[in-house]
Amino acid sequence: MKKIIIITAMIITMASSAAFADTIKVSVNGLVCAFCATGIEKTFKKQSAVDQVNVDLDNKLVTINTKPDQKLDDGTITKLINDAGYQVTNIARGK
Repeated sequence: MKKIIIITAMIITMASSAAFADTIKVSVNGLVCAFCATGIEKTFKKQSAVDQVNVDLDNKLVTINTKPDQKLDDGTITKLINDAGYQVTNIARGK
């Protein structure tokens, strides 16, 4: 019985410390064509914290998924987008 309790406690501990990734949604002014989308995607894929990036031209939205336990701060996101010639209007984060 003790073994079952110990194993259960270990599983709970491991599950509670599991790695989480962020989903970041960035509203961007100036995204109008596939060339824009490709440029933004290439820029973010160079970042070590980024797992996936998707550009939705219709909604002018860049969705960035970070790697587990990796962070990408708002200042870095804004700088990357501004340097590419676009303007950030909003950044929203979720899990």
